[in-house]
Amino acid sequence: MSGNILVIEDDQDMCDLLTAGLSRRDFSVTTFISGKEGLAAVDLHATDVVLADINLPDMNGLDICNAIVENLPDIPVIIMTAFGSMDTAIAAIRAGAYDFVTKPLDLDILAMSLERAVRYRNLQQTVKKLSNAVKQPLHFDNLLGESQAMEELFSQLSRIADSEASLLITGESGSGKELTARAVHTHSRRKDHPLVTINCAAMPAQLLESELFGHKKGAFTDAREHNKGLFLEADGGTLFLDEVGEIPIDLQPKLLRALEERCVRPVGGTTERPFNVRIIAATNRDLETAVEDGLFREDLFYRLNVIQIEMPPLRSRGADILLLARKFVENFATRQNKPVTGISDGAAEKLLDYSWPGNVRELRNAIEHAVALTHFDKIVPEDLPEKIRVFRNDYFLVGDQDPMELISMEEMERRYIMHVLKTTGGNRTLTARILQVDRKTLYRKLQRYEEQ
Repeated sequence: MSGNILVIEDDQDMCDLLTAGLSRRDFSVTTFISGKEGLAAVDLHATDVVLADINLPDMNGLDICNAIVENLPDIPVIIMTAFGSMDTAIAAIRAGAYDFVTKPLDLDILAMSLERAVRYRNLQQTVKKLSNAVKQPLHFDNLLGESQAMEELFSQLSRIADSEASLLITGESGSGKELTARAVHTHSRRKDHPLVTINCAAMPAQLLESELFGHKKGAFTDAREHNKGLFLEADGGTLFLDEVGEIPIDLQPKLLRALEERCVRPVGGTTERPFNVRIIAATNRDLETAVEDGLFREDLFYRLNVIQIEMPPLRSRGADILLLARKFVENFATRQNKPVTGISDGAAEKLLDYSWPGNVRELRNAIEHAVALTHFDKIVPEDLPEKIRVFRNDYFLVGDQDPMELISMEEMERRYIMHVLKTTGGNRTLTARILQVDRKTLYRKLQRYEEQ
């Protein structure tokens, strides 16, 4: 943790000690021996934290604290004093101090307090930035985000929206694939025609075939009337095949033929009818692996995968988590008629720390849960689901300082490969891309690990 610390201390020896000690701990330190000079310089030095002595020749440290809280409330102040009484501590907190430390200083304890204060400062800046972003956010239709990953996604979508090429949207469950498909359709030349969607995992093969291609009356037991099918329903517009990786293998040839010939024959019918649709498909499966495993046709994969868009997982979108959370708070507060206006700093930290395996869908549910439970005008940590409140990052470790605990290069490689595979949700193609190895090489290693 690094940060810019502005020290106001009239003892030059103490200033030198703090400069040396904190610099070794990666802080940038600027010192002033005058309270008035230090206070005037706070806004000029990109200050993250002010560390001020309570007793100065020209002014009181509490007055400095009051002035900063009033004019620069996002900058935390830590008060130092040689008179560590409870009354002094209470006065400092009432003046708006972030923390209170006593002399003689323990530099390790002081560094921990400064690290927390810098993190608080960074969080305040993020919240302020997102407050403005919610008013005028970067977006593409209903997609919202300020992160680099979303900026790149918006740029891609703006370039391909008006294309007629088939589009394959990949990404984890809950990452916004259907919302992206709708956004692409809305910005396409087909926007005045239907967007028809179907979840290919939600029905058995025979019913799915009938839904896609239609059927004639009497074609099977429950076919009591003619159904023209979704390809013809979407004529002139867009057909969105959600969870396309779940289409049964025996139905895939008929889908491939329809896409190549641009016509369909209903179940029980003898004639074909042409259609004019753009195909957008989505999947959370690794289709390249499914092709190699014989579960998905290679020719169908290439027919669908003319253009591919990969949705970034929420955990890779940084401050977008708070941007989306604030928007959800606004929506659910209105819907539930509750006077909830934002998110507390503590709750914001919990949201940023969590890994979000369920992505935006999970965040939305968490905020709905919090708005329903809260008794305050801002969401607090206690309002969040338990798994978010108690979450701890699972950092990847390869050993420690004990020589007996150090591991071999081969074991380190195995652990890291398994860590990346877990992080990508088991997507072997994406894992190979991150590791920059051939997929066949990755498969051989995984097979060897399974045999060990």
